[in-house]
Amino acid sequence: MKFGLRLRGGLLATLIMFGAPVVAPVGAVLVSSSALAQTVQSISVEGNRRVEVETIRSYFKPGPGGRLDQAAVDDGLKALIETGLFQDVRINRGAGGQIIVSVVENPVIGRIAFEGNKKIKDEQLTTEVQSKARGTFSRAMVQSDTLRIAEIYRRSGRYDVRVTPEIIEQPNNRVDLIFTIEEGAKTGVKSIEFVGNNAFSSYRLRDVIKTRESNLLSFLASGDIYDPDRVEADRDLIRRFYLKNGFADVQVVAALTEYDPEKKGFNVTFKIEEGSQYRVGAVDFRSSIPNFDPSSMRTYSRVHAGSLYNVESVEKSVEEMQIEASRRGYAFAVVRPGGDRNFEAHTVSVVFNIDEGPRTYIERINLRGNTRTRDYVIRREFDISEGDAYNRALVDRAERRLKNLDYFKSVKITTEPGSSSDRVILVVDMEEKSTGDFSISGGYSTTDGALAEVSISERNLLGRGLFAKASVTYGQYARGYSLSFVEPYLLDYRVALGLDLYQRQQLSNSYISYGTKTLGFSPRLGFSLREDLSLQLRYSIYQQEITLPSYLANCNNNQFLADGVTPNPAFNPSPAFSAATGIPLNGGTNGLGCYSDGEASLPVRRELANGKTLTSALGYTLSYNTLDNNKNPTDGLLVDFRQDFAGVGGDVSYLKSVIDAKYYTPLVSDIVGLVRLQGGMLNKMSSDLRMLDHFQMGSNLVRGFAPNGIGPRDLNPFGTQDALGGTKYWGASLELQMPFWFLPKEVGLKGAVYADAGGLYDYKGPTSWTATNEVNVPGCIPSTINPSSAGTCTGLVYDDSKVVRSSVGVGLIWQSPFGPLRFDYAVPLSKGKYDRVQEFRFGGGTSF
Repeated sequence: MKFGLRLRGGLLATLIMFGAPVVAPVGAVLVSSSALAQTVQSISVEGNRRVEVETIRSYFKPGPGGRLDQAAVDDGLKALIETGLFQDVRINRGAGGQIIVSVVENPVIGRIAFEGNKKIKDEQLTTEVQSKARGTFSRAMVQSDTLRIAEIYRRSGRYDVRVTPEIIEQPNNRVDLIFTIEEGAKTGVKSIEFVGNNAFSSYRLRDVIKTRESNLLSFLASGDIYDPDRVEADRDLIRRFYLKNGFADVQVVAALTEYDPEKKGFNVTFKIEEGSQYRVGAVDFRSSIPNFDPSSMRTYSRVHAGSLYNVESVEKSVEEMQIEASRRGYAFAVVRPGGDRNFEAHTVSVVFNIDEGPRTYIERINLRGNTRTRDYVIRREFDISEGDAYNRALVDRAERRLKNLDYFKSVKITTEPGSSSDRVILVVDMEEKSTGDFSISGGYSTTDGALAEVSISERNLLGRGLFAKASVTYGQYARGYSLSFVEPYLLDYRVALGLDLYQRQQLSNSYISYGTKTLGFSPRLGFSLREDLSLQLRYSIYQQEITLPSYLANCNNNQFLADGVTPNPAFNPSPAFSAATGIPLNGGTNGLGCYSDGEASLPVRRELANGKTLTSALGYTLSYNTLDNNKNPTDGLLVDFRQDFAGVGGDVSYLKSVIDAKYYTPLVSDIVGLVRLQGGMLNKMSSDLRMLDHFQMGSNLVRGFAPNGIGPRDLNPFGTQDALGGTKYWGASLELQMPFWFLPKEVGLKGAVYADAGGLYDYKGPTSWTATNEVNVPGCIPSTINPSSAGTCTGLVYDDSKVVRSSVGVGLIWQSPFGPLRFDYAVPLSKGKYDRVQEFRFGGGTSF
């Protein structure tokens, strides 16, 4: 880094002189102590233009008796130089021992400019440098600003940056300060290596850390930019990962970084000493507190004999026990875990010691750095307040909750001594970050076609911790909008209130002959019962109607030509049917035509005739989640159980129950196993069930089948043969997900092989058309289930066989910068006679 100068006149000499050590300048007259026995008023000042004489004199402090001695003059000289207002300060003796202070003032900065910067804007650089327009020029400050600008570029991954300050002299002792910047190319991480890892592959460990290797798509992310702080944080992530998996002696010895000038990037190497893997030998509980039963803490322990030693389970157990002890009145109880290693058996015997801790109280909670977030939003994450007993477990929980809010770049809670030995002050240091998002999303799937969404959201609205989102969706087969609002602390309780208003339109496509329009509103309440268990209560009210093209609902006995649109004039049997009731017109009784001339199925036409339907339902969802990563899980269990009861007013009534369980477990060589079980049941209550309330299944249950491709189906050979849905379904899947070891980890590709099985059956919707006066359609035979041959009648002829559908397939999963994408190819092994197959399936989306 160089410091270039373009100077006019004698400014260069003065700058060089200013860089000399802070001592009495060469040429200054050193006078005796007796000659300095003067008052401040006997000091004269020369060379000053902007700084007042009295201001300069004020730096010379007289000693006892109001006289100046040698030490006072020396101190004044140093103080004047340290102000940065002067290029040179000299002290000389005048006639009669008078002290003369000669100064050369630093010039004033007229303007500050930046040249060559494209990646970082002038506004950001202006706020970072200490030199300011209309401020005093200081060579030392300019050097500091030069280093600061270079550091900003390094933090953004540009280590080849060159910053050169230039000074242009102007009249009236003014200068222009110009920083010329050569930004250079982005300096990324070219390779990440691990040394000493035997239990876990380098491929698996790259999942643990945040730093990524540079690749063709790196321009869409920033994980490949070399950041020494991030590399250091990765060391701790690796260590925590090993400690979670039983390696109690692990050490991440070093994170070595080396710049490769040929690759113009960094090579990062993590050196690991794994040690042995341990299991829990025994778990014991001890207490030194009188009348405290330590065995009562066993139910709060997440550590069990025989299980793999997991330091996170130990920490969570300590937290739960300490909080429970506090609830029981032992506010100062401290739980300290201990471990006794058996090196031969590779076990750790864990002991939880419950002791009486120091009687310390919280004097104050000081918040620092929350420039936008309101104080009460932060304080409500604490289960303790001023005056309460100091409990480290509750403090750690508060810190974790604050980090999970995702309002801050960093959160750190530390303690400071209070006004007395039994008082502490909690200091919460935070750094705010942007919480608003504007996104344009796009995607395509074989089910919904092309789809685009524009959304705007704010996670910390007005700094009050509120969430709001508005989105508009427009696609080939789906359109609509939604408005969402969440108050996470309803009436200052840890209960989240959510409000959702939505409108959705599903258009007819190759899988369904009809479209639907839905307008709804849903308030909900969310409770966190435990860190891994949550409950949501909701109420939903929505209006729904079916839409059909006119040629599928005209009931005019029109048979269409091959194009399915042009009526066939040669086909016009009599009589025609009433579009409202399905009753033959002109007294006809044969029951032919209306449902057998290429029109929609009977249940669909019934929904169309019913018009808009209002559904009012109460429901809840109970979720259990122990996944290690919600976006890309490799271990843990996720179970959702949902029930909805419709009939709290409205036009329909039913009880719908659904369960969905996913279990992930790591197997060998970075292969992850997934077991998924799901099922649902729809029960009729007071009113008849609609077709729209039934479960519709296809590839979402058994891959290899089309959307709405399995289950009960209308068999009218001349109609649209719509899927009718069922009231019961079950499904089971086994899947192995594995990486492509020959590809760089950062590509984000992995493969899957799977086998699916399931079934959907028991249709209980309308099967015949009944007029409003309860008179059945004349001449209609009853509805038929699983006929040997399909008939033509106003009664519904449909298939409802309880066939087990199964398939096997392969998949390609891509965690792309454009969002998650998945490609599946599945081949059905068993299927129903009238099921529809779709072997290839693709879906995905993006935000940019």
